[in-house]
Parts: sequence; structure tokens; C-alpha cells
Amino acid sequence: MIHQQYPSELLERAVAEFSKLPGIGRKTALRLVLWILRQDNSDVEQFAQALSQLKQEVKYCHICHNISDTETCPICSDERRDKSTVCVVENIQDVMAIENTQQFHGLYHVLGGIISPMDGMGPGDIEIDSLIRRVAHGDVQEVILALSPTMEGDTTNFYIYRKLAAYNVKVSVIARGVAVGNELEYTDEVTLGRSIMNRTLFEDK
Repeated sequence: MIHQQYPSELLERAVAEFSKLPGIGRKTALRLVLWILRQDNSDVEQFAQALSQLKQEVKYCHICHNISDTETCPICSDERRDKSTVCVVENIQDVMAIENTQQFHGLYHVLGGIISPMDGMGPGDIEIDSLIRRVAHGDVQEVILALSPTMEGDTTNFYIYRKLAAYNVKVSVIARGVAVGNELEYTDEVTLGRSIMNRTLFEDK
């Protein structure tokens, strides 16, 4: 069924697909689709191929769960990184944000979400068990909890802290230079870098 304002069903379908993207309304989706129509066929094919190849071939690091082209991501395989320190983050964007500060030289653990009963996310839905296994292996000396300072982030921090209590590992949390309620990925690099460097023991919170 062609939408009344669109002269083409193909155009309507393309706009509908683009408008599924986060933060993209139908007007923006229409602009994007019309821009694509003005591009050379080879450029459009390259764009479509990049998306298809991304979905089919991208991997998740078997150690930290970061996105990677290989089974082990470049950070985990880098011998120069401090393997005794693991920074726990919610998502891949947070890894990128912390890496941009150039203040942290350890490894990461991407949870893939946070505990949020309202969203149907429990401890079993995120990568907490694999974090515990990494710590139980014995090489990790400090776990830095670098989750967004929201109620859900704090709940997840506390749950992980309790799960790690049985192990001889220091658990710290980033300093509250990051404003309460803010998403970590939107924090400026200087503030985020200082929050990592000025972290405190979780038990002192």
C-alpha cells in the first residue's frame, strides 16, 4: 500500500526502513533516501555491501565481548596492555569513549547492557558470568566498574561487587566526575579520563 505522500512504493519502503534507525524520523529518513538516489550506483552498492558484510562477518571478542574482525580483539591481544586490570563497561561505545581519553591501558569487559527490570534485563541477560570466570582464572587484580551513574548502573555495580566478593580482587568504581544520570559515552574525554584515574574502592562508596 503506497503512503499518500509518496509517489513510489519503493521510496516508501526505503523510508520506512531508514526510519527504524534510532533517532531517525520519517523526514530525515526521506532526506537520506533521496540523497542515496542521487549517488552513483557503485557508491550505493558499496554502501549496501558494507552493511551486509558488517552483519554477516563481524565478530565479538571471546574474551571481552568487544566488536572485532577476529576471534580476539586488538585490545585483548595487545601484549602492551595491563592484563591485571579490567574495566567493566555497558557497551562498545563506552570502550571507544574511554580509549579516546588515552588514560586507561588495561583490558575491558563489555556487559552488553545493564540490569534493568523495567526493560526485562536481568543478570542472566548480560555478560556477568563470563566476567566472574575471568576473575576466577586468577590473572585479574583489579576490576574497575565504569558504568553510567544511573540507578540501573548502580544496581549493576552492586550486583557485580557482591558476585566478586568471594575473590581476592580489588573492585573500584569511577569517580563521580561523570554527572549522575549521564550516559558514559556522552561524557567529555577530559572528565571521563579523570574519572578513570581518580577511581575509588567500591566499598568506600
